[in-house]
Amino acid sequence: MSRSQDPHPSRSFFPFGNPFRMKAPKGSHMSPQLLAVLQAFEVTLAERLRKLMPKSKDEILSLSWMTLAMKSLCETHNDVRTLITDLELPVSVWDEKWVDVYFDISTKLLDICNAFSSELSRLNQGNLPLKCALHNLNPASSKQFHRACTLLDDWRRHISAKNPRIEKCSTILDGLVGTLDLPKVKNSAKGKVLMQAMYGVKVETVFVCSVFSAAFSGSSKKLLDLDVADMYSWTPAFKSLQSLVNEEIRVRFSSGKFSVFSELEAVDAVVKELRPTIQGGVDTEDKVEKELLLKTVEELGMAAEKLSLGMDLLAKGVDGFFQAVLASRDTLLSSLRFDKTVNDRVLGRNIDQQLVH
Repeated sequence: MSRSQDPHPSRSFFPFGNPFRMKAPKGSHMSPQLLAVLQAFEVTLAERLRKLMPKSKDEILSLSWMTLAMKSLCETHNDVRTLITDLELPVSVWDEKWVDVYFDISTKLLDICNAFSSELSRLNQGNLPLKCALHNLNPASSKQFHRACTLLDDWRRHISAKNPRIEKCSTILDGLVGTLDLPKVKNSAKGKVLMQAMYGVKVETVFVCSVFSAAFSGSSKKLLDLDVADMYSWTPAFKSLQSLVNEEIRVRFSSGKFSVFSELEAVDAVVKELRPTIQGGVDTEDKVEKELLLKTVEELGMAAEKLSLGMDLLAKGVDGFFQAVLASRDTLLSSLRFDKTVNDRVLGRNIDQQLVH
């Protein structure tokens, strides 16, 4: 799959059709109990996707929305871990290649989490020149105004800089798209349930991560347009969400905004208003000018505080997703060790019986 290059692309997520349809185990009957488990998972996924639908376009790529998206991913990945436990699917049934692919996918997700965390840390470092600028704007003197101008320029340069680790995320996401066509679990109804659930998890994960990658990199070319088949109950909710979010992000980039992040854009808007004022000098003896300056500085302080708080909450959300992926890996590893121990004991028992006979 190639990335979208035009403003309104329509690229298929699956160039050769739905891989799940091709890979679904044949001859495996899904009992009413298993069907109920799968339906419950998909109903929950659909509800989560609907909760991510912004009430207005202004909410798109606000830090609060992004934090909600990360929370949604955590919950979905945790649900899959619970599903694996509930299915009691023996690890011995899992094809070795399937396990290898799973660990490769989780490694890529951990790499993406680390890249997002590094970018949030870098953006947070921009708080220092911003706070110093606000400190210099409190006492009114031309010397401190000049210093404040320099600090505001430093903030803008820092925020505009590119993070090489974020630039690599698009390559990692391409790799994730390539792993959607998972090897099938051998002729197993439980395996079919797991495969279909994993497909939904992958779609939500790739979508959210591609949105984050585009936002952090400052390029709409990082967005992925996923074409999901209508056979899943959560498909309508996903298509509506993807269409609204991707379209709005492309509009913002095409309009030349400083940042697609609402909170960053809010800070920059105040900086643009404040900088010419203090650069030209403020008559501190003029009551009107002084009150106007104080009001603008107060607005900048509030916007900066909101940005800082939003970044901190989002960083915690990314860390939560990182921990959820790690927990899933640990669950599978524990199952593998347990399965190997059981097999070794059975093998040892058989050998003992042969020796007796």
